[in-house]
Amino acid sequence: MAEKTFNELDALLGTLPLHINEPLKQQPDINELLEIILDLGRPPEARFPGRELVICSREVTEEELEHVVARISPFGDDNRAGIERTLHRISAIRNRKGRIVGLTCRIGRAVFGTIKIIQELIESGKSVLLLGRPGVGKTTMLREVARVLADDLKKRVIIVDTSNEIAGDGDIPHPAIGHARRMQVPTPTAQHAVMIEAVENHMPQVIIIDEIGTELEAVAARTIAERGVQLVGTAHGNTLENIIMNPTLSDLIGGIQTVTLGDEEARRRGTQKSILERKAPPTFNVVVEIQDRNRVVVHPEVSEAVDEILRGQTLANEVRWLDETGQVRKKVQAAEEPAREARKAAPPAGGPEIQGQVPRIFPFGINRARLEQAAKEMQLPIIVAESPEEANVLVTSKNYFRRKPQRLRDAESSALPVFVLRGNTVNHMKQALSSITGRPLVREKNNHSMTSALDEAQEAIDRILKGEEAVDLTPQSAYVRRLQHILAERYNVSSVSTGQDPGRRVRVYRKAKF
Repeated sequence: MAEKTFNELDALLGTLPLHINEPLKQQPDINELLEIILDLGRPPEARFPGRELVICSREVTEEELEHVVARISPFGDDNRAGIERTLHRISAIRNRKGRIVGLTCRIGRAVFGTIKIIQELIESGKSVLLLGRPGVGKTTMLREVARVLADDLKKRVIIVDTSNEIAGDGDIPHPAIGHARRMQVPTPTAQHAVMIEAVENHMPQVIIIDEIGTELEAVAARTIAERGVQLVGTAHGNTLENIIMNPTLSDLIGGIQTVTLGDEEARRRGTQKSILERKAPPTFNVVVEIQDRNRVVVHPEVSEAVDEILRGQTLANEVRWLDETGQVRKKVQAAEEPAREARKAAPPAGGPEIQGQVPRIFPFGINRARLEQAAKEMQLPIIVAESPEEANVLVTSKNYFRRKPQRLRDAESSALPVFVLRGNTVNHMKQALSSITGRPLVREKNNHSMTSALDEAQEAIDRILKGEEAVDLTPQSAYVRRLQHILAERYNVSSVSTGQDPGRRVRVYRKAKF
């Protein structure tokens, strides 16, 4: 990937005491330094990609912390400071009396070439929301978005810079943002007010916001979008599902409301009567989930994606990655499809052939007991491996796959097939086992299965009448659950549907006595 890095490392190293500064400069990978940790009474540490270094054995003293603090800008309400006209960020840890007892000195770098993978989305004029774990590069990408829109497309761009992290410390913005203008925020609680002020006073075509995290900021973002201004921002969350489930931020993707359907409409849709629906058009048209610097998942039509998730449908993701030549590759992938797409022009050769063999499965981040239950119900012999080295397939959850822990990266690099579950339920595991072995799932929808479901409900009702408090039934379709509710009502026993499809089930329980 053809990237250029604007590095101002010397400015930060110059704030450190000599016995910390000099050993750091001698490190061969000094230009990859991520952050420096100075905690009172502990040896100073440096963090690099893939390793941590104890800089020296001498413990950090109060005088050394004061040495650093005296050479940087004053700390704000968010306990963050910087070095003027650089992108470095220094964060303080304080004791109960407010005295600084620790510093995290994070290296700021302007990296050019980071938005190539989503450049046409940014240039389309649509509002784009960037998601991803801390440190994955969201702010770095925002910085280049500002420069490209201001310099290359000649748009009026304003950055609402709460912690001076996008455009650097001091009154003069860092050159990495190009001709974009920057409005500083006096305190984090005022970010929403500065967002509105930017629109009302300075006529921007684009507003860039980092870390939308409160309801007031979400409302301000909607107000800005309704005035026809393009928004590019980041929010707390790794995936679109995280935003949907966050009541504070769900307004960014249209808001979620509970709707009660009539009997006829619920029957036509094949759902329960109370369902979740999107309230309004989304504030952001496009959501980009950043998995790492060279790989993203794109939801180009947020309204459609949210509606599919709320209906329980399998979401097709557009996966993008950069190959070794720096070319953007794209693939539309269902959420439960085996996740072996490559970062090269062609996917790597698959792992050992599973079909026809006894699967040796390493469950990573999923419930082992449910996996064994799924295999038992399918009458499928499997071996649950204790490590990836003993397995011929790895099964993991979507959240684990997106976080890409080291063990998962090692498995992928060794060409071990990886299957990603949308959920951690027995039914999701059955679907994965079906894909792994080639054995089709048998879905019983005949009179026998309905009779069995009603027999199970009758047996549970009998147990309740004999004194048990509550009994959970096996997951069933909406129609069968309705019949079970009618049966419970006939015996004057309470019932309720719990869980989410495909694991939604009826619970019968004793009626409360008043």
